[in-house]
Amino acid sequence: MSNSDIAIGRQFHDGTKHPNGHLLDPYHRYDPTRRPRLFKDYRGGERIRLSLEPTPQGVSALQALLEPAGSGGDLDLGVLANILHFSAGITKWLRYRLTGERIAFRAAACTGALYHIELYLASGPLEGLEAGLYHYDPESQQLVRLRRGDPRPALLEACAQEPSLAGAPAALIITDVFWRNAVKYQARAYRHSFWDAGTLLANTLALATAHDQDSNIILGFIDAELSKLLGLEGSPELPLAVVPLGSGAQAPETNDGPGTLEVEERPIEGYPLEYPVITQMHAASTLASEAEVRDWRTGRAADRREVEPRGEAITMPDPDLAELPADPLESVIRRRGSTRVFAHRPLRSDQLAVALEAAAAPIGTDAIEAPAGQLYLIVNAVEGLKPGSYRYHPDSRTLEPLAHGDFRGEAGYLALSQALGADASVNLYFLADLSAGLKRFGNRGYRLAQLEAAVRAGRVYLAAYGQRFGATGLTFSDDAVIDFFSPLAAGLDVMFLIALGHRKE
Repeated sequence: MSNSDIAIGRQFHDGTKHPNGHLLDPYHRYDPTRRPRLFKDYRGGERIRLSLEPTPQGVSALQALLEPAGSGGDLDLGVLANILHFSAGITKWLRYRLTGERIAFRAAACTGALYHIELYLASGPLEGLEAGLYHYDPESQQLVRLRRGDPRPALLEACAQEPSLAGAPAALIITDVFWRNAVKYQARAYRHSFWDAGTLLANTLALATAHDQDSNIILGFIDAELSKLLGLEGSPELPLAVVPLGSGAQAPETNDGPGTLEVEERPIEGYPLEYPVITQMHAASTLASEAEVRDWRTGRAADRREVEPRGEAITMPDPDLAELPADPLESVIRRRGSTRVFAHRPLRSDQLAVALEAAAAPIGTDAIEAPAGQLYLIVNAVEGLKPGSYRYHPDSRTLEPLAHGDFRGEAGYLALSQALGADASVNLYFLADLSAGLKRFGNRGYRLAQLEAAVRAGRVYLAAYGQRFGATGLTFSDDAVIDFFSPLAAGLDVMFLIALGHRKE
């Protein structure tokens, strides 16, 4: 298997389509009473307790999304504590209605609330923190040191000398304990790896902006080297992305390599840890050398051409931050949830405009410089817009009407017959030309397509709750969505669906 064998990527995606993908067992049932433990459990390693700032940073959620600030802020342990907590920390405790157990609700949305995404910190010496490789434990709000010494040279080597990482005083490494999610969602959980990493990373990037820290997403790295650095060789845990934080730091004068692993993870018992379909797909999208990583990055030079609207185009309002809610980013993240019931109340067109603007804003990665996906909508209830289907054009900030009509029934059906799709004011579908992405980036393009859509959807989550209405990610019937929006959507694939609307009190 190699990254260039793109038939594997296509077969995986087609085989995990709802409702009848051949890689999914239609008789599979998840038993919520056997919910797996959602926190890693380490023996050994020094622990550093993280303290949060008592007041928010002062940057609103919408400002962080729509008007990125300058860089150059000081990165210290306090800033890292806020970024880690509001990316993956526990923001509230809820009671799980099926079992009665208390559930730790996290800062970012996660499919099935199974919280399979893990965060690691590779840091040079900072105020309040020694250089080292750490794991973030949200249960105790602590950093667990895995290795002494500065891990950044080894990380930079694993990332093929990516320039944005070279001057970063620290970086986050995002991984996926995929079996936690696969116990419910089977092979489709590999899609969720990037969906849930993406919604988390939307928080991370916004928080970095709020703290005046440079940040971007690195998807090109030598997988085996990154796993080795984290001590994950042979483990059912997969590295997904690296996020440099800050800039202007000096690299160590000598590269002595990180110290020996100081911890041992407690064994996991009673759950299936092997999902060959997922491990095969991940292996087929790995990069094995610096040359392969550099080849992967050449895709950034490709042009993206905006498709012009056909006929009528509706210009959306230009968001004015002075007139938008100024709720602090941290407060919005604490308030965020996944809406369970939508009220049949319309959104305003300017509220939808803000969500669309947040979805379409550039995302810095080592592989793309502009939006690659396409955004299609079913509008059920928005003031000033006729109910119907639309395509969004981010360069001109216009909506292209496709068909007018009451499509609430269709929206529910496309959301795998969930009432949330029918009740929402708007359903946003993130579509991508997956075949072109695979041809351009190899199977690694699958990771890119899924993650990019999820980061954008995560930004929509923040834009919705920042404007004090609701949002929820929904699963979908893959081919039926494409059929609904065809002929324009013919040949595309659905990456993500998020529904917006006022929450029913």
